[in-house]
This record gives sequence, structure tokens and C-alpha cells, in this order.
Amino acid sequence: MDTVDTTALLLARLQFSWTIGVHILFPSFTIGLASYLAVLEGLWLKTGKQIYIRLFKYWIKIFAVVFAMRVVSGIVMSYEFGTNWSVFSDKTGPILGPLLAYEVLSAFFLEAGFLGIMLFGLTKVGKKLHFTATLMVAIGTFFSAFWILSANSWMQTPAGYSINEVGQFVPENWFEIVFNPSFPYRLVHMVTAAYLTTAFVVDAVGAWHLLRDKPSEGARLMFSMAMWMAAIVAPMQIFIGDMHGLNTMEHQPAKIAAMEGHFETQKGAPLILFGILDMEAEKTKYTIEIPKLGSLILTHHLDGEVVGLKAFPKEDRPNSLIVFWAFRIMVGLGTLMALMGLYSVWLRWRKKLYTASLFHKIAVLMAPSGFIAVIAGWTVTEVGRQPYTVYGLLRTSESVSPVEVPAVATSLAIFVVVYFVVFGFGIYYILRMMAAPPTPGQTPIASDHPIGLDSVLSAQADKEDA
Repeated sequence: MDTVDTTALLLARLQFSWTIGVHILFPSFTIGLASYLAVLEGLWLKTGKQIYIRLFKYWIKIFAVVFAMRVVSGIVMSYEFGTNWSVFSDKTGPILGPLLAYEVLSAFFLEAGFLGIMLFGLTKVGKKLHFTATLMVAIGTFFSAFWILSANSWMQTPAGYSINEVGQFVPENWFEIVFNPSFPYRLVHMVTAAYLTTAFVVDAVGAWHLLRDKPSEGARLMFSMAMWMAAIVAPMQIFIGDMHGLNTMEHQPAKIAAMEGHFETQKGAPLILFGILDMEAEKTKYTIEIPKLGSLILTHHLDGEVVGLKAFPKEDRPNSLIVFWAFRIMVGLGTLMALMGLYSVWLRWRKKLYTASLFHKIAVLMAPSGFIAVIAGWTVTEVGRQPYTVYGLLRTSESVSPVEVPAVATSLAIFVVVYFVVFGFGIYYILRMMAAPPTPGQTPIASDHPIGLDSVLSAQADKEDA
């Protein structure tokens, strides 16, 4: 491949990385938020307490905006498959095409079909029917994750296929395709990450309002629920991540070598906490490490063998520098989440959960932690799969369309600008809605708080409750 083609390939990869990086922010929030809304409405139906339905109305406005941005950002990627990755689409279409179609037919239709009832039907249909609609939307978001992760996992650990005479991957066993070796681990890991992402957003909003009004019932409830989620799920995520890592070691050892920063194959490998990867010298320098812990984690034996990057040809290695640091960002944030969750249990036991202002300030700062961890995790997953689109079978350089550099560069620039403008305004509006008090009747936190859709809906909620 000549220089121009290599540049076009790099730009096409950057464009898809940009669009999917922005897109994944929204499903990682809607998956958890839809379930949170279902829990709130279910508790309202069970207890009759108005605080639950008030919080439901508070968060459903935010869910509606995030859901819309998720749909818009997802549409773009489907076009990119045809424009920049037509060879990939042709070769994998017989397998990935049906998987993505199942996502639309079973997940998106379920979400879209019940979303209107969920958003506007609370006073127009029966309570049980409305709760059913909320559940269907929550289930739909899960099914969406199910099919998308099945497709992505097949690209990581392909199974149940054969290759026909024209080089296309064709299905032989759909059960093996859908439930390929890495899929169960990726599904649980991603859904759990989505729940944690939502928990820390809800947690941050609750903490923000507690800093301004500690007696606020709504702020206390959302903060308490989010902290319970963090305390229970964050430690679980560490265990799930370990299981996912063991599966990756079995099927993608080069990715594990890049994640761990090991160039040499060794027994009793240390766990490298930090270090400087020298790609030319093929060595990790200035390491801070724990002896033998790497082997213990990856093989469950102190003297277990861990394969290094030198065991693979240079052309078959992922970009170790990116994978190494992205993995540490993900693990570091996950550890902080678990520590915050456990510390919240101690504060709760000491009856200081709602009065610990320093903890509340830290919780506000942790608001984007879930999103950053998800992007870092997907970076590990996708960059670690390189130089393949279908691991071990189809190279990325063989998957790109015959596109010209000016065309890809122009569309990439347009995407960056448009995304910043459109989604920037969307995120700004979401933050303004989050700034509104979680229960009616409280003084807004700022005198310049706008009278907009959120204020109108809050007033309407007062009328409905009355």
C-alpha cells in the first residue's frame, strides 16, 4: 500500500474512531438510565411515595434528550460502513448484516414502539400499562447492547463461519456466531459498565444538590441509590473484568501482552503498574511493578507463563503504547469507583452520607468517570484487535474502501465540527436540566437559571401530583 493509501486508511480509521467514540457515550448512559427509571416507577407503584415519581419525571426528560442524541449519532456509522469500509462490509455482510438487522428489529423497534407511551402516557394510560412501557424500553436498551456486542465480539473471536469462493464470511452455525467465545464476557462487562456510568452521573447530580440543600429529599434519595449501586456493582466489575481478561488471554494473547506492557515471554511475570514503553528498543523502561503478580492474575499461578509481544511478528502487533495506557485509565477509574462505593457504605454506617461535603465534592468530580472508563475500555478492545478487523483473518488494510485522502479528510473535519456543535449544545442542555432542583418547590441553584422546557414540565408535574 502506498503513502496515499496509508494516509487514507489512517483518516478512515480516525473518522470511525471519532464517530463511535462520541456515539458510545449515549448508549452507555441510556442502558443504565432506562433501568433506573424502571426501578423508580416500580418503587412508586409499590410504595405510593410521590418522591419516586417526581424523580422519575426529573430523569425522564434527560433520558429523552440522550436517547435522541444516541439515535442520531448511531445513524452516521451505518453510512461509514458503505463509504469508507465497503470491502469489510462485503466480506462480513453475510454474518454482520443479520446481526445488526436483529438489533433493529428486536431492540430499536421495542424501544421506539414504547418510548412515546413512556414519555407522554403517564396521565393518559393506566399506571401498570405505563410501567410496562418503561420496562419494554429498558429491555430494548439491553437487547440493543446484546446484538451490537455479539457482532463486535464475533469480529474479536470469530466462530461458526466458513469462507466462500469469493472471500466472504458465511454463516455455518448461528448459535456459535452469536454466542462466540468472548461474547458473554463482553456483554456482562459492558452492561455493568453502563450501570456504573449511570450511577456516577446520578450520584454526581445528587451530590451537587446536596452541597446546596442538604435536607433535599430528592437529592438524598438519588445519591443514596447511586451509592448503593456503586458499592455493589463496582467490586463486581473488577471480578468480571478479570474473567474477561482471562478469556482475552486465551483468544487474543497479543492484546494481553500490549495491555500488560510485556515484550518478553516469561514465567513469574510481574504486574507492571506503570512504565515507559520504548517501541524501538522493545522494552518497558522505568517500571513500577509487583513481582510475580502478573502471572498470578493471568494464569492463577505464581510461575505461570505470560506471552510477550516479541512472540508475535511486528506487523501483527497492536499499538502497544495506546493499549497500555488506555487499560490503566480504565482500571484506575474502576478502582476509584469501587473505593468510593465502599467508602459510602462506611459513611452510611456512620450516618454521615448526606453531610460529608468533601465526599460530595469528589462525587461531583467523578461524574464523567464512567464515560472516560468506557471510552478507555473500547480503546483497549478496538486498538488491541489491530491490525485486524476480523481477528486473525481480515486485516484493516484489506477492509478499507478505495477512498481518496481529500474526501476522507474533508468528511472527518465536517464530522468533528458538526459533532461539537450539535452534541455540544445537547450536552449543555442536559447539564442545565440537571442543574434544576430534583424536587419542585426548591429555590433554583442560580438566579440566571433559564425558564425552559424543564421548568414547564416541573410545573406540570406539580399539577398532576395535586
